[in-house]
Amino acid sequence: MRISQLLPAAPGTIHGDPDREVGGVSHDSRTVSPGQLYAALPGANVHGAKFAPELIGRGVTAILTDATGWAMIAESVDPQALSEVTGLIVEHPRSVLGYVSAAVYGTSGCPQLIGVTGTNGKTTTTYLVDGMLEALGHRTGVIGTVATLIAGVTEPSVRTTPEAPELHALFAKMRAAEVDTCAMEVSSHALSQHRVDGAHFAVSGFTNLSQDHLDFHNSMEEYFGVKAELFTRAFSDTAVIVVEDMWGEKMVEAAQVPVRTLGRDDRSDWRIEHTPGESDFILHLDESDGEGIALRSPLPGDFNVTNTALAAAMLLEAGIAATDLNAIGRTFTASVPGRMEIIDVSGPRAESQSHPERLPRAIVDYSHTPDAIEKALESLHADSEELVIVFGAGGDRDKGKRFGMGQAAARGADVVVLTDDNPRTEDPGSIRAAIKEGIDAEVSTGGARVKKVIEVAERGAAIDEAIAAAGAFATVLIAGKGHETGQSAAGVVTDFDDRSRTRSALRTRLSGAQTGKVHS
Repeated sequence: MRISQLLPAAPGTIHGDPDREVGGVSHDSRTVSPGQLYAALPGANVHGAKFAPELIGRGVTAILTDATGWAMIAESVDPQALSEVTGLIVEHPRSVLGYVSAAVYGTSGCPQLIGVTGTNGKTTTTYLVDGMLEALGHRTGVIGTVATLIAGVTEPSVRTTPEAPELHALFAKMRAAEVDTCAMEVSSHALSQHRVDGAHFAVSGFTNLSQDHLDFHNSMEEYFGVKAELFTRAFSDTAVIVVEDMWGEKMVEAAQVPVRTLGRDDRSDWRIEHTPGESDFILHLDESDGEGIALRSPLPGDFNVTNTALAAAMLLEAGIAATDLNAIGRTFTASVPGRMEIIDVSGPRAESQSHPERLPRAIVDYSHTPDAIEKALESLHADSEELVIVFGAGGDRDKGKRFGMGQAAARGADVVVLTDDNPRTEDPGSIRAAIKEGIDAEVSTGGARVKKVIEVAERGAAIDEAIAAAGAFATVLIAGKGHETGQSAAGVVTDFDDRSRTRSALRTRLSGAQTGKVHS
């Protein structure tokens, strides 16, 4: 695409040859290559134009930047070399970067996009959408926290929502792979930082809102307001909004696109008919669909029934026939790494306490907010004689949620094993202390379920201890890190995977049980 053809997406001034062609976009000076448009963006500490002289020396000849950036480049680059460079100068380059990327990669409308936002449930819902579509014979894509999937091929994810140039490059790869529909997580960070600009969703879904990311957003109202941007005509055609909390009701009022509500009462457009604790349910649209659509959540927990219903409702709004969805609604599968993931080492599961080799059930989940911990524990109560949770909280993030996380754990678990998550640059002990305050406060009310609190700083040792000591009919929930494969502490990231460590602890327990050495 010629630089001059980008003016509708980025109204500004062109310096140099307007017919210069670009075949890609990058704002990363480390990876941009000749033939791509380099977006030299103003940053909090460094302007991207600082790296332009080196890049021009390596053959980059097209730059998107602001007037300040172009002046920096003009001052630091030889006039002869600068004459071989085309600059597209706009007032706010970040705000046009997504639209420029969409134009260069030609990704408007292909593949069809289904977006999901909210505090909890985004990843799970996108995988549920993907599982339903695969069962219906579609070629699919997923973009989110865990990974990017393109027609069944996995690419690792760096962040929940990629930067705009990376995002549109992924859409182009999906188009080349004949992907027809992509389910995508849309984070509040991405909306506020223009990462999803140029993307347009056939249907967008809202899961819920609870405290998180208040280190980035100044208040819950600001957090909500950023999420609400997804439900405008700039980004979405229609919306399905879960109305099981007050924020869902507020989102219905704030939405600027046609909305269908989803919930468990008769006021909802899409109504979930469900018996608590069961996986099967019926999804009704008002009273117009007869017996409704029979669905089954492939993941444990009543909250995953809601996620499954949201996935189905969005697909129906996107044009999937109810008869087709009914045909696969109770047979489709979806496995979400680190989301209520049962860790199984294929050990024997006995039917009575007389078999000491029976292993406790172990589940790894990404729950790292008070609401997510509460819902995860609630979903495991019915079939657990004892409920154990292993968790901590991340450092350098929303500190205000730690107290509530402790409260939620104390209300929902019999045993709490308090440990480190990703302390990052904070003192791990102070993080644990803040959580412990929430636990103690809940215990002091007399309404807490917790009977025992253990503090084991090292996460691997905490998992080992929880698995070794749990009763044979217990459930151990390892919460907070989910799919992550590293742990950040004191500026160093070391390899660590909750799923791998839990599997190892279960094998150790099984080995000990077979020799009669473990508690049962």
